[in-house]
Amino acid sequence: MINGITIRASTFAGLLTIAVVTWGSHLGAQEAGGAGQQIGTPQSANETRPAATPRQQREPATRAARVDAKPVVNKSLTPWRMFLAADVVVKAVMIGLVAASVIVWTIWLAKMSSLLVLKRRLRRDLWAVAAAASVSEANRALSKPSDPTRHMIELVERELSDALAGDGGTLNDRVASVVRDAEAATSRQLRNGMAVLATIGATAPFVGLFGTVWGIMNSFIGISESQTTNLAVVAPGIAEALLATAIGLIAAIPAVILYNHLGRSIAVARGLVQAVGSALHRVALRQRDGVSVERRVTSLRVAAE
Repeated sequence: MINGITIRASTFAGLLTIAVVTWGSHLGAQEAGGAGQQIGTPQSANETRPAATPRQQREPATRAARVDAKPVVNKSLTPWRMFLAADVVVKAVMIGLVAASVIVWTIWLAKMSSLLVLKRRLRRDLWAVAAAASVSEANRALSKPSDPTRHMIELVERELSDALAGDGGTLNDRVASVVRDAEAATSRQLRNGMAVLATIGATAPFVGLFGTVWGIMNSFIGISESQTTNLAVVAPGIAEALLATAIGLIAAIPAVILYNHLGRSIAVARGLVQAVGSALHRVALRQRDGVSVERRVTSLRVAAE
């Protein structure tokens, strides 16, 4: 869904720019054609020409100078120069998009580092718990357990001690509930910051498109004030407007890619947490069954004596 929104925003920005350039070229061609007709209209040889006033004598030279004049355009357009020359609204849009891009990469680096450490610890915890004969043995085997594993071991030990002290018939349900709650809490913790990535990936193209529309609107205003449709004059303003869309895509595309990458890593971590919880569940049930069998054997010995 986020990918489709980004593609639609980019397509709309491209179509809008093509429409502006085509409209400017069409008006320029009409203006050039009208000037050519005015300059190149022949006069009849038999027509009596009235005496020209000084103002009329200056008009042909002024018109010819206007036709032959070439607009002075800054050819050294760079992204930094375009940013400095942009409107204050377009500048605010660009600065906001750059800040959003920095936030995206910061969240990704922080989440990936924590996920790598968590997955390594969960794999180690899984091997230790699966090889343990009891929950307390598993707790002793883990010198530095991960937070989800330590939390689950504490809760399972509490439920196991309560079950062994009284009725152990409901231990299975209680341990399963404890494991589910720990998995849900870990999942919520792992997904912290993912909403920010999704928001930036969905809205950054449209924020950049807003800056583009605002910049093109200013270009139209410049066309009306300069009374010229030469693209060499209005091209810098259009380039500044398109820079906002480019920065929006630079912020949105990595946000979408990194969101999907983090989603896959979080799914792997959740699977490891579920595996550790299932292993603890089995260990707790084996420990309860072993204690129950030992109690039966003891009671039979006492009865036989």
